[in-house]
Amino acid sequence: MSDVTTTDLYEVTMALSYVHEGMDAPATFSLFVRRLPPGRGFLVSAGLEPALDYLSGFRVTRGDVRRFAAALDRDPAELEPLLGLAFRGEVRAVPEGRVVHAGEPLLEVTAPLPQAQLVESYLLALVSHQTTVASKAARSVLAAAGHPVIDFSLRRAHGPQAGFQAARTGGIVGFAGTSNVAAATRLGLTASGTMAHSYVEAFPDEEAAFRAFARAHPGPVTFLVDTYDTERGVVTAARVLRELHRGTGCGIRLDSGDLDALSRRSRELLDAAGLDGTRIVVSGGLDEYGVDELIRAGAPVDVFAVGTKVGTSADAPYLDSAYKLVEYDGRPVMKLSSAKVTAPGRKQVFRTPGGPDVLALWDEPRPEGAEPLLRTVMRGGRRIGPPDDVAAAHARFVADVTALPASARRVRDPAPVAPRVSTRLAELTDAVRGRLAGTVSPAAAGGGRA
Repeated sequence: MSDVTTTDLYEVTMALSYVHEGMDAPATFSLFVRRLPPGRGFLVSAGLEPALDYLSGFRVTRGDVRRFAAALDRDPAELEPLLGLAFRGEVRAVPEGRVVHAGEPLLEVTAPLPQAQLVESYLLALVSHQTTVASKAARSVLAAAGHPVIDFSLRRAHGPQAGFQAARTGGIVGFAGTSNVAAATRLGLTASGTMAHSYVEAFPDEEAAFRAFARAHPGPVTFLVDTYDTERGVVTAARVLRELHRGTGCGIRLDSGDLDALSRRSRELLDAAGLDGTRIVVSGGLDEYGVDELIRAGAPVDVFAVGTKVGTSADAPYLDSAYKLVEYDGRPVMKLSSAKVTAPGRKQVFRTPGGPDVLALWDEPRPEGAEPLLRTVMRGGRRIGPPDDVAAAHARFVADVTALPASARRVRDPAPVAPRVSTRLAELTDAVRGRLAGTVSPAAAGGGRA
């Protein structure tokens, strides 16, 4: 089934009406997050590359028309006006890996109105989910304070595609590896994994399991030591590693219990066995809060493996994101609904070192020393450059997160940074609001971007 039909029904009904009415003038939609979830001091832009892949291949086929008709219980001939509709618009977007704040567009789509409307749901799903998970993963990296973080989220992600996206966003924010083989091989990430409790249970005892695993894998190995009694498991692992002369680069993994106390005791046992080069990996329900507690306590942990809570962004599993029409046929528009007011007009975000971002109109002059965050990445439905990669996105993330105030980077009770609205955007907003309220003429409201 085509991705074109992965959309909400009202996108189809609106697009069909637009076509019937001849409303195919350029429309700009802005995708942004209204407010940050509790416990977040910033967001990390993610999902743009898959979004551009989707837009590049968007075209309504005859099969799509039949499915639209079936969903509406109408004759396919009535949906024929949508046949062949393809995305031929422009996209301006914040590159992946950049830190963004509430109210700032992650991307803006400008295309003939039916095209721009039909792609809404898919774009929101892609960008919202990946920005959500990237932002959670970024906090895990900050909490780890330089220790490697590994993605173990696939098995409890909200589906295989979500697991792939979690691995990818982990790479963007600096995870050291992922257990997801598909993501590792397709994206050039480091594959990382140990063994499961079922592996240990399949053998007569832990020692037999550890020896068999070491025989199958000549390189560094990591033994899961808490299937039965953790301390006994560490002692057994140490004995096997020492006898096989495999200590350096190898590790043990703790997956349950008091990870602080167990890591300390494990370190003592490993060091006493002469295995001071053997790493301690911890997993089991960790996210940035659990990692932060262990780091603050000084637990002798070498690697943190995070899974369920990070891959699903368990404490903040969604963003209050929106894809709103801000301009149609050269006319700035906005929404006035209570608590959901939008700002009119195409936008730009200017970032100046040491100062707040400025949310401005797209054609405003760049303030001195400022950098525009939104860049044109697609024209005429085609990318204007080669696809971006995870390494480039990671480099952007490192630069941006380093420049954030320490208060926004805090794991607990962060202080978000709000952008400042430019004078021209504020004036346009007031003018359009007044026009919609009937207090100023349409001509005055339409001239706010001059």
